[in-house]
Amino acid sequence: MTASELELATPRTLARRLRPLQVGVGVQGLMLWVPIEKLFQTQIGFDAASIGVMAAAYAAVVPLLEVPSGILADRWSRSGILVVSSVALAASSLVGGLSTNVLTYVVAAMILGVYFAMNSGTIDSVVYDTVLEETGSSDAYEKWIGRVRMVESAALAGSALAGGVIAGLTSPRLTYFLTVPLALASIVALARFDEPRLHRSAEPVALRRHVATTFGAMTRLSMVRRVMLLAALAALLSQAVFEFGPLWLVSLDAPATLYGPYWAALVATLGLGGYLASKLRLGRTGPVLALSVLLAATPVLLATSGSLVAVIVAQTALALLLAIIGIHAGLLLHDAVPSTIRAGVSSGVGTLSWVLFVPFSLVFGWLAREQGVRWAAWVLVGVVALLAVAFGASTRFRAPVEPAAVEPEVRPGRADPPADLACRELVYLATDYLDGVLPTDWRAGVERHLAECDGCTAYLQQIRVTIDALQRLGTDVPPPPVARAPDAQIND
Repeated sequence: MTASELELATPRTLARRLRPLQVGVGVQGLMLWVPIEKLFQTQIGFDAASIGVMAAAYAAVVPLLEVPSGILADRWSRSGILVVSSVALAASSLVGGLSTNVLTYVVAAMILGVYFAMNSGTIDSVVYDTVLEETGSSDAYEKWIGRVRMVESAALAGSALAGGVIAGLTSPRLTYFLTVPLALASIVALARFDEPRLHRSAEPVALRRHVATTFGAMTRLSMVRRVMLLAALAALLSQAVFEFGPLWLVSLDAPATLYGPYWAALVATLGLGGYLASKLRLGRTGPVLALSVLLAATPVLLATSGSLVAVIVAQTALALLLAIIGIHAGLLLHDAVPSTIRAGVSSGVGTLSWVLFVPFSLVFGWLAREQGVRWAAWVLVGVVALLAVAFGASTRFRAPVEPAAVEPEVRPGRADPPADLACRELVYLATDYLDGVLPTDWRAGVERHLAECDGCTAYLQQIRVTIDALQRLGTDVPPPPVARAPDAQIND
């Protein structure tokens, strides 16, 4: 296959491989009960206090499970974790539909927390590794995670409209029961997904060491800490917009008919942000600084304007910018850690965002109650300004990318190195070269190639940087997952 044919084939292969994941995520997003949840809750006895209890129970489950589920995904199976999340979604919808009192519905909310914890960090990790495995680079990650988010956004918007219609024609309870088969149907698509194996290509390590490496990367590598803060702030603010945004409509006496289109517009920003993230060239300083300025200015409108149209436009713009930044922050985070701990570290972002959201929501809620939502918006302005500064500095700390291991065309039994070592073969032999165990003739071939190939020289340097960074954590961490050639291929 020629180089031009390979360039054309790779996107087609990647699209086919990711299609089951897109379908599975899209079907998971068909939660018909979401738009009428508050209505159903009032029908079974909820008041403001009990809704607060439910939110607290939900908030307790998600952060406790996020990092453990990410570590399990790294050690076991990421698609398996997504299947478990679909089961949890189906169970939550069933228990919710059967609920006739507050206590039973709180149980349903806690099970839903398991669904969100299992999804957190897993989908973006598996998309990143699939792109890396198929293309050998992370450059297309924003494009493909954007496509997944577009499918998810379309499903959420469609189910919001359909759920309202179904509840109006029948009853709110039915929307819960209809969601159960949809959640189970997503398992079929997810089970057909060909999961990448980058996180399994290294030798397995003990659970204790894996956990120590994951938490060490999150707490002791400065680059990872900075990117995690960026991603967590974006997630915190996105959650705040969706959670507290309707309060502006209430304060401005918006008509009931406006809430549906308003919510659909907010949900649509998830997909549109996914599309734009790959188009804006966020690795460059200019676009990043422009978005940072726009980001910092947007919430000021929420704190100063009494116009319903202006408020809706500002919230939609803010949600869109947060979606874009969240995807780019995911790329930076995945670039900064090896595949063996990628889902665990990515799940840590969700935990951090929840930890930050609790004090934020308490302060925002108190100010909104005592002074009004426009005064509370100044808290939003302050946090958004912090995010804008962090995002503006993000072009300075993108990490080297862990290349995918690609098997070279080295036939078993060949004793002599090729006269002209290819880049793919060097990737395959890199670990043995760095360990100093290559035979002299093979090592000489590698060094001749390095003298003429800047790309492979940079690649080996990236591996050294990653190994050094992880060794500074104080644990015996295996090198990044690079496949090693069997001894027979070299020493026969």
